[in-house]
Amino acid sequence: MKNLNKSTQKLIISILVIVVLYIVMAVMESTGNLSSLMSGLLVPVCAYSLVAIGLNLCVGYLGELSLGHAGFMCVGAFTSAFFSKAYANTIPDVPRFILALLIGTFFAALFGFLIAIPVLRLSGDYLAIVTLAFGEIIKNVINVLYVGIDSNGLHVSMKDMMSLGLEPDGTLLVNGAQGITGTPRQATFLIGVLLVIFALVVTFNFVNSRTGRAVKAIRDNQIAAETVGLPITKYKLIAFTISAAIAGVGGVLYAHNINSLTATTNNFGYNMSIMILVYVVLGGIGNFSGSLIATVVLTMLPEMLRGLSNYRMLIYSIVLIALMLFNWAPDILKFRADHGLTSKTILGKIKKTKEVQ
Repeated sequence: MKNLNKSTQKLIISILVIVVLYIVMAVMESTGNLSSLMSGLLVPVCAYSLVAIGLNLCVGYLGELSLGHAGFMCVGAFTSAFFSKAYANTIPDVPRFILALLIGTFFAALFGFLIAIPVLRLSGDYLAIVTLAFGEIIKNVINVLYVGIDSNGLHVSMKDMMSLGLEPDGTLLVNGAQGITGTPRQATFLIGVLLVIFALVVTFNFVNSRTGRAVKAIRDNQIAAETVGLPITKYKLIAFTISAAIAGVGGVLYAHNINSLTATTNNFGYNMSIMILVYVVLGGIGNFSGSLIATVVLTMLPEMLRGLSNYRMLIYSIVLIALMLFNWAPDILKFRADHGLTSKTILGKIKKTKEVQ
């Protein structure tokens, strides 16, 4: 470990912690010490963690505020669930899930690439608003989409189910606002943990690669990066596409953990985007491990405190404040150390200011 750089050490420690947590939760679940509600949150926590990792890559390293990652999650969820249901009776479980994972990731990356071309010309609030609009458009389009399949192939309509003209033995795949029902529940906690570890390895290697260092240079000073000849658009597209792909993986995991997949505001809309952004901010912008910790704590804590019905949200609020203070404390201490601001010098400056006044 001593011969490894700090980034690699941090990655290894993060993976070891995840493995230990998985073993603890698996043992608790097998012995019946984990409630059904807590057990039901294990896979969603992994899905949210994946989306948070993807968003942190965009916000923390690319330096662009995106509120549309719930839309990329939605794309990954629905394309993979669509494939799984269409071929539920023709392809075995394991190959079908692997193919669904690849398809969901590919389409999320494709949408991320296509959206990034016009969106990354903007910055700041404008970029956040446009990405938020993209997420809402995806959700609303899926809610009016009816898709069925029979011997004549796919039938698509935006009116109603009757307008599809399916044969009697045809299968309805997407039923408008009711979404997709009957998706095979193949996602497990083990698969979720493995995907989270894989996403961590990919992002850690990316940010420490030549491309990742270029992305960070663009984030710190875009004008200087252009001056030295870095292709700004190329690197931004790469980072945003990878970020969207990871969010799509989270969507695939989420879709294959429930029987009925619907595109509502809570699971793929504005609320989800804000929730994931909260995980990223509280965990530390640019800190993938912190995003994981914040996601686990803020997702599991309300259920752990369910018995304290009168004080549950009060404790939850206190934990939010504590996480924020814990997140900013190292930065404050580093700033004080860099500028030689000890407690004695700070008190001296306050005293001088009072004397002047």
